[in-house]
This record gives sequence, structure tokens and C-alpha cells, in this order.
Amino acid sequence: MSDALDLPGLGFPLTPSSPGVWRTDEDGTVVAEAPGHTDLYVNPGGSGSADAESLLNAATLLGSPPAGDFQLSARVSVDFAAQFDAGVLLLWLDDTHWAKLCFERSPAGEPMVVSVVTLGLSDDANSFVVPERSVWLRVSRVDRVYAYHASTDGMDWALVRVFSLGDALAEHRVGLEVQSPTGEGCTVRFESLRFVEDRLADLRDGS
Repeated sequence: MSDALDLPGLGFPLTPSSPGVWRTDEDGTVVAEAPGHTDLYVNPGGSGSADAESLLNAATLLGSPPAGDFQLSARVSVDFAAQFDAGVLLLWLDDTHWAKLCFERSPAGEPMVVSVVTLGLSDDANSFVVPERSVWLRVSRVDRVYAYHASTDGMDWALVRVFSLGDALAEHRVGLEVQSPTGEGCTVRFESLRFVEDRLADLRDGS
């Protein structure tokens, strides 16, 4: 395990799972080089399904947030090269309990917001196509519930998903992930990384 990183905009350190993947620019932007053939996904159809292959080898950068409500956001840009290349905000408990909010290249070759919640098996849902190669992503915790939002301008937020990872909140970690399941790798940039211990008052009003 590599040394933890103290990033501007966060009040807690993040620890990378893989050496040599993550770096920070002078302006605080986090840059990651996703290794090829990496992903977090537990195929709900099992090994005989035609769905994507189950993998749990993506490069992550995770830390333990303070107790209580919070919001973590970033502007995510991906140098898309292959299907399912993505930059991700990730919530993690263990190999079978985690959730990711992705800016991902769809099978049609379009940048898309995608979410996956895994409680034993992965529940995968596409949200909306993004016309550019950057999008704002945000994860919020409200009591024991998490909400995923995305935005094209960093101001008006569209609700993507509301879910729970159970009551072991003190064991939940949050951070970043990069993946390139079908390709040989991609570059992902996380700009304007911001963490606030503020309660999101309304999950559905665009705030």
C-alpha cells in the first residue's frame, strides 16, 4: 500500500491502492493513469452471463471521512479511448458492498453518467449523455443515506441515485477510482475537488 495523499479541498487523507497511478498538479488537480483491463464490477448474471466480466482490480484513492453528513464533488475529465473507460467517485465498504458514480464511455461511444451499487451483486444504471468530455460529479451523505448527483455546469445538479450501504457508516470510505475494462488505459483528471461537512437539504431540487 502506498503512502496516503493529503489533497487540497479535503480534510482527510486518501490512500492509493496501486502505486504509480495517481499524482497531483500544482493547481491541485488529481491526475490518474488508469491501467488497462481494470474495473469494479460484480456481474449479476454470474460467469455464464453475456454481461461485462466481473473485476475488482481498479485503481482507487480512498479515505475515511469524518462522521456525519458531507458532500464530496469534483469536475471529472476523461481521455476516453475504449468502451467503459471512466473516472469515478467511489464509496467503499468491502468487495461486495460499494457504489460508484462514473463518467464513462458508453457502448455507443458517448460520454455518459453511470451509477453502480453493489450489495453482493452489481446493480448498473445509465443516467444521461454528456455532450463534453467533462462533467461534475457529487456524492452526498444524509444520515444513513447516500445520494449521487451530476451536473454539466457545477451549479444545477441532477439526481442520479439514492441508496444505502448499510449502517456501518464509520467503516465506509470515500474517494476516487479510475478504470479501463476493455482498453489499455486512459487518463482521468479530477479538478476542483471539494469536501464539505454540510447537509444537503433537498435531494431533488437541483441544489
